[in-house]
Amino acid sequence: MTTFELLSTGEPATGTDPLRLAAAAYLARFTGLSRTHAESDLRIYFVWCAERGVDPLAASRAQVELYVRWMQEVRRFKPSTVSRRMTVVLGFYRTCVIDGVLAHSPAEYVRRPAVPAESPTLGLTHLQLEALLATARDSANPFDFALVCLLGLLGLRIFEACGANNLGEEHGHRVLKVRGKGGKTVLVPLPPAVARAIDRATAERTSGPLLLNRNGVRMDRHAATRRLAALAAASRMRMPRMHPHMLRHTVVTTMLDAGVDLRDVQIAARHADPRTTMRYDRARNQLDRHPNYILAAYMASGT
Repeated sequence: MTTFELLSTGEPATGTDPLRLAAAAYLARFTGLSRTHAESDLRIYFVWCAERGVDPLAASRAQVELYVRWMQEVRRFKPSTVSRRMTVVLGFYRTCVIDGVLAHSPAEYVRRPAVPAESPTLGLTHLQLEALLATARDSANPFDFALVCLLGLLGLRIFEACGANNLGEEHGHRVLKVRGKGGKTVLVPLPPAVARAIDRATAERTSGPLLLNRNGVRMDRHAATRRLAALAAASRMRMPRMHPHMLRHTVVTTMLDAGVDLRDVQIAARHADPRTTMRYDRARNQLDRHPNYILAAYMASGT
């Protein structure tokens, strides 16, 4: 299916449609998952416009403001989601201006919600992570344990874990070749426990995806999310609503709790911007400074 068809508002796809040509010109700047996500966010905006009889190329600032209000008040999206989707809309209109499709961008001065400096996700506690690992280890599905190890011990992003193929060896250490954000390929050293989990999952296979679904094909992020939810439900401990990034968050906060330097944590997490790592650190510190924790520490001290 082409970009024109994916962004269709119900009219026949034609190569001369100005809107679809403008969308294709904008999306051509992205590759891989970045393109998929940008296309999804842009399609949602186009559908919103179509339902209200608005031509996106003739939209006014007030109409784009209404789109923001709709996301906030009707769909109840989080500020980070609204801001991300508006970044795509703003980028689309800026590209239209650059290409001469529009004289000015109607989204240029639209106000977006402030995104908190700290991450709202706190990750799992050490006991919760251990319980999830134990449940995955005892699962009849060998890919469950490998999945939890890749996310909760290596801190891989979900698309990195699902897209992993190659195991190798560098300087006597087993490594996993991971294709990260921006198409960058990195070698991630494998601790023995993670290597054993991967060996158990791959069995006799020497090539192909590390993680497979029940149909024997590559596990995607949706299947992985369902498996994590099932493992959390089967765990003996009470778990928060499970999603893949929670395990990556757990890895980062665990390293910070252990006193690892922020710069080293940034390198390990492969964050391009140190401010991303600092968001995890702020969330952890906010929890540590909560009055309930301060009171508990005071009572435990016996003073």
